[in-house]
Amino acid sequence: MSKIGYVFKRLRKIDTKRMEETVQYLMKKTGRSRDWLMRDMAICALLYNAGYMDYKIAEMYNLTPAQRKTVITRGKSNNIVRRMNDKQYWHFFDDKTQFNTLFADQVKRSWVKADKELTKEALIAFLSGKESCLYKPLEGSSGQGIQKFAAADWQDIDAFMNKLKEMGDGILEELVVQHPVMAGMCPTSVNTIRVATLLGDKQEGIVYAFLRIGNGKVMDNVDCGGMAARVDVDSGKLLTVAADKAGNVYDTHPMTGTPIIGFTIPCWEEAKAMCLEAMRKVPQMRFIAWDVAITADGPVFIEGNSFPSHAIPQFAAHYPDGIGILPQFEKFIDL
Repeated sequence: MSKIGYVFKRLRKIDTKRMEETVQYLMKKTGRSRDWLMRDMAICALLYNAGYMDYKIAEMYNLTPAQRKTVITRGKSNNIVRRMNDKQYWHFFDDKTQFNTLFADQVKRSWVKADKELTKEALIAFLSGKESCLYKPLEGSSGQGIQKFAAADWQDIDAFMNKLKEMGDGILEELVVQHPVMAGMCPTSVNTIRVATLLGDKQEGIVYAFLRIGNGKVMDNVDCGGMAARVDVDSGKLLTVAADKAGNVYDTHPMTGTPIIGFTIPCWEEAKAMCLEAMRKVPQMRFIAWDVAITADGPVFIEGNSFPSHAIPQFAAHYPDGIGILPQFEKFIDL
């Protein structure tokens, strides 16, 4: 799709209220006029396929044209996904039961499909000996619909089954208990690493990695109030401050006081090896973002994403020199 065609497609779907809220926020933050911001946002849309959220998160108003070319905007990200991933194979990642089955050796936890076919006996067998479990919608992203249940919730098993049916098709999973070092960063959520692999024409391997960090909620997802920091792929150390989608920046975790920069992810070599092995399982899916948790026994998969979010790799705080992540992609593919 051409840049102009992409812009017109996005214009038809734009949330004008949310865009206006973004413009008002940027007026206060930057001191720029509404006309200047609207004009500059239009330039970024036409030249770089950037939406208003791209413009805000990547702080494109501070960037030169050369720097703007290096930002992975929504339009550029969508083009990469379309080129790399055959939609006929997305179901292996979008359907959580298929993902857990195909990557059972990396998921390493018990689960049961929670749909109208789930029997009382199967549910009791799954819950036996557990103090808690996690419900996930069968399809979905950004942590939407995920809910944690404790043993008290299924004391009345019939009522619990009815509740699950009301919630729609999903899966119940055994909870992941994260490594003590990872819990030291934020204990309220499992802090996962987003590891993106690419079977490129020039090169194959890990394009980027970011640690997603919770901030008091059950989820570490940035759409649920979490933050992220960039990981050095070679060492597993955090290279940057953490940032969230609201533009807040953190040198230390606000709950635990743990320093962000220099924090080292345990079992990092094992985590990388797991992702590099898994990326060849469905070769028709060449660009996958794996969500990896670190347990005391090593890394495990939470899920794999067939349409990786471009939000985290955009955060301006992760690129203090203004050069975004697209040069890293250019080591793997032509853009």
